[in-house]
Order: sequence, then C-alpha cells, then structure tokens
Amino acid sequence: MSWIVLIASGILEAIWATALGKSEGLTKLWPSVIFFGGLALSMVGLAFAMREIATGTAYAVWVGIGASLTVIWAMISGDSEVSWPRILLLMGLVGCIVGLKLIDPGHE
Repeated sequence: MSWIVLIASGILEAIWATALGKSEGLTKLWPSVIFFGGLALSMVGLAFAMREIATGTAYAVWVGIGASLTVIWAMISGDSEVSWPRILLLMGLVGCIVGLKLIDPGHE
C-alpha cells in the first residue's frame, strides 16, 4: 500500500510543480489553488509512505516520479522540446527509480 501511495504522491508532485509554473508567482487563482492542494496531498502521502519505506528511497522515488512526469508533461504540452537526449535521460531516471524500489530494504 505504501508504494501505491508514494506513486500517487509523486504524480501529485508533478501536478503541483506544473501548477506552480502556471500560477505566475502565485498571482493566478486556480493554478495557485491547485498548487497548494496538490502540495499538501503530496506531502501527506509522502509522509504516509515513509512509515514503511526507507526515507532516502521514498524521497528519491517521489522526486524522480514528479520530475519525470513534469518533464514529460512539458514535452506533451509543447512547453519543452522533445529530443532524443531528453528522452534517454528520462529513461535513465526511470530506470534508477525502479532500481531503488527493487533494492529497498524498508525500515529496519
């Protein structure tokens, strides 16, 4: 269950990061509301997941999911260019996230 919550929290991180960029310095109402709501839910989920997943692993996976999805969304929406180096680097990041999950001992 903790891994499912952590993945959902990573998705929420991508949502709040994107909303923060669209809020123009927290001056636009709805992107700011989405930012604060997504941030709060993402942090609560991360805290929940850290009860069973080692802190370093949970944080790295959370950030990695959020960063990867934020970049992918930017490429899909046209805010960022699509290039092979960018895609290969994202694949490497995702591979590292999966590797961390596979070797995670949990809390000892």
